[in-house]
Amino acid sequence: MIKNVVLDMGNVLLDFNPEFVLNNFCSSDEEKDVIRRELFEGPEWLMGDRGDIKDKDRFDLISPRVPSKYHDALRKCADNWGICMTPLDGAEDFCKYVKDHGYGIYVLSNASDLFYDYFPKFLPLDFFNGVFVSADHLMLKPDVEIYKAFLEEYDLKGDECLFVDDREDNVLGARKAGMNVFQFMGDHDEVIRLLNEKG
Repeated sequence: MIKNVVLDMGNVLLDFNPEFVLNNFCSSDEEKDVIRRELFEGPEWLMGDRGDIKDKDRFDLISPRVPSKYHDALRKCADNWGICMTPLDGAEDFCKYVKDHGYGIYVLSNASDLFYDYFPKFLPLDFFNGVFVSADHLMLKPDVEIYKAFLEEYDLKGDECLFVDDREDNVLGARKAGMNVFQFMGDHDEVIRLLNEKG
């Protein structure tokens, strides 16, 4: 029986769209390509999510790999990328449905320390029964250990949790930890239908 819904954040609740950031701060396609590669696809991205670095450190670490003529745009992108984290259509209503129907509701996300700046603009942290951010625990999905640590942190049983994530590898990691899983494809109503079936 499902008692708890555990939600990924990016592309389940909030729309992670680096192109929005690049379009705001870059003035050419070449500038966008360089900053996309070094900021959003470079090693520092996972380092931030794993808690190895803070968001404030990104520019200093990445700038040596970026031509100086792009440094102004890089700094703006590195310092303000959270502006792209906007709510997906229906995400807030979905969260309220889950809570109103008596389920525990949790967030389990790969995210850097900037999470605490942008996420509360979506819903207050205390709306949720628990929020587990990878950077705080120095581990990442899909490593099975992060799911085990999450379950232990909140004293939950895996078979009473439904984990929802847009990435297949993250879903498989949760399944290894004994959780029920659902790969999100953009429709919150599909999650509700599954809850009704399992309920």
